[in-house]
Amino acid sequence: MTGTLVLAGTPIGDISDAPPRLAEELAGADVVAAEDTRRLRRLTQALGVTPKGRVVSYFEGNETARTPELVEELAGGARVLLVTDAGMPSVSDPGYRLVAAAVERDVRVTAVPGPSAVLTALALSGLPVDRFCFEGFLPRKAGERLGRLREVADERRTLVYFEAPHRLDDTLAAMAEVFGGERRAAVCRELTKTYEEIRRGPLAELAAWAAEGVRGEITVVVEGAPEKGPEEYDDAELVRRVRVREEAGERRKEAIAAVAAEAGLPKRQVFDAVVAAKNAGNVRDGGAR
Repeated sequence: MTGTLVLAGTPIGDISDAPPRLAEELAGADVVAAEDTRRLRRLTQALGVTPKGRVVSYFEGNETARTPELVEELAGGARVLLVTDAGMPSVSDPGYRLVAAAVERDVRVTAVPGPSAVLTALALSGLPVDRFCFEGFLPRKAGERLGRLREVADERRTLVYFEAPHRLDDTLAAMAEVFGGERRAAVCRELTKTYEEIRRGPLAELAAWAAEGVRGEITVVVEGAPEKGPEEYDDAELVRRVRVREEAGERRKEAIAAVAAEAGLPKRQVFDAVVAAKNAGNVRDGGAR
């Protein structure tokens, strides 16, 4: 019989948030794969648990090489527990490769549900929570970051991002540029920890605040784009939407057709707006600027 892969959520701040089953799994697993074995040691000490199984590291640097080894352990009947530094494994953390490889070998995969910075920030943000998208970390390079944001500029679901504190001001400024400075957002800092802070406001205001310097673990929640009716799609907005789609990789013809469908307008009207903008010097041959 094959073994079982257990993905276990760990506290994102307050150690008392650890699910009761976590201690049981840590004590009983044949193998504990941890993103940081030093943090695992602090966690087990806090929980009063001593793992009986073998403890190995499993982080971004060795994830590819170590996955086959762990899959062989699973195939041989072992119970492998995967934990990351905080929150649920594989959510912007190591884990996806191991889960995919285990599924490929018909190994059972289960979870010990636990804290999640994504859901905690979403719930505390004060923004709509009925529909949302988790976008993880944005690219570090400014151009790539802007491109990624433009891909979701018209997304109506609430958006959730992780960000490093030293890049937060640049990220919020880029969001204000792409989404609009008045778009509502919430910066959630140090969730469940001693200095937890939820800063809510328009993106432009939050960007100015972050420019003074912010510390700690950061999750950013951004309001989705407002719904627009056909009467709100002026020529400039039509051209902007075509530009966003082109920069995301669509051909101009397909982008024009998609924008026309969104706006409930004839394709010819959108095409004429793009041509007029190009003739006015607002659109390059490869796309809008």
